[in-house]
Amino acid sequence: MFQTFKEWFWLERFWLPPQVKWSDLEDHDGLVFVKPSHLYITIPCAFGLLIIRHFFEKFIATPLAKAFGIKEDIQKVIPNTILENFFKHSTRHPSQTDIYGLAKKCTLTERQVERWFRRRRNQDRPCRMKKFREACWRFAFYLMITVAGIAFLYDKPWVYDLWQVWNGYPRQPLLPSQYWYYVLEMSFYWSLLFSLGSDVKRKDFLAHVIHHLAAISLMSFSWCANYIRSGTLVMIVHDVADIWLESAKMFSYAGWKQTCNTLFFIFSTIFLISRLIIFPFWILHCTLVVPMLYLEPFFSYIFLNLQLIVLQILHLYWGYFILKMLKTCIFLKNIQDVRSDDEDGYEEEEEEEEEEEEATKGKGRDCLKNGLGADRHLIPNGQHGR
Repeated sequence: MFQTFKEWFWLERFWLPPQVKWSDLEDHDGLVFVKPSHLYITIPCAFGLLIIRHFFEKFIATPLAKAFGIKEDIQKVIPNTILENFFKHSTRHPSQTDIYGLAKKCTLTERQVERWFRRRRNQDRPCRMKKFREACWRFAFYLMITVAGIAFLYDKPWVYDLWQVWNGYPRQPLLPSQYWYYVLEMSFYWSLLFSLGSDVKRKDFLAHVIHHLAAISLMSFSWCANYIRSGTLVMIVHDVADIWLESAKMFSYAGWKQTCNTLFFIFSTIFLISRLIIFPFWILHCTLVVPMLYLEPFFSYIFLNLQLIVLQILHLYWGYFILKMLKTCIFLKNIQDVRSDDEDGYEEEEEEEEEEEEATKGKGRDCLKNGLGADRHLIPNGQHGR
């Protein structure tokens, strides 16, 4: 059964142009050609990257975060069995009626119950230190892979002449630089997929899952069908913008708003140019139009371009969020990651407002005890209760 499926799956008409056979891609005369078995190494490499990431976050990202003044402080709530049970088994966001009933049961004020639930929700949210470490790791990898990609591709003729992408296809030998570029990139996306459960979750969690799976599927398919040249162009176009996004996030978590805004504008410019102009009008043109001048349509050609179109739809999706963030920055002078949980910032701000309010009330009480008004002027005798 498995052997029958395997033979059907690897039928030449699914993967190769007409009149081309797998035997044409066997190694000969010192030339090495792609093989699906080459990709097996990406799984252990992904776990290797997770190990490297652990030590990177511990010994590099964490000290760097502390140097920026970011603290790993988690606000602990006062233990309360009744409120904790309600939080875990009923809802994290009680209604006003629930708050009134819980306040009666716990002999607390409604304001104290609201504050307890707010702090309890914040306790489960990832702190800025965790967000900074994740952004720092992705920044380091994207920087490394972009530099490596430029080093691998700067002298390749198909970078400057798209016709060369299909010259001799599919009998194009594999270069060592192409092999390592693919292995590193695929291993990284596998590692991101494996760590999704423990990483900070955002509104576009599902989009991230689709993106990682699409990226892995696209790279695997392009490897097996020997679309290596076009594959390397797709990867470098994607990586070049991500460096600026992750660096902007790092400075945002550190509170360097002006630097964050500048980096985000750079990222937005590069993203819009690379993924909404270069990718559709350069890469997609190269994979969709140019091959038809050399070859007749075949299955892998159609499937490759369907995956690239899905990727372009995701580009439009994220482009919408980026434009939304730019609008926020222009009109409100502040950049917030609109993909994050909006409630995080709201509840943190509300917590700060409550602390200020309590501090003001405390000062007011101290002033009254000393016969002073809120504006620190003397109160005439007999008018304290007014």
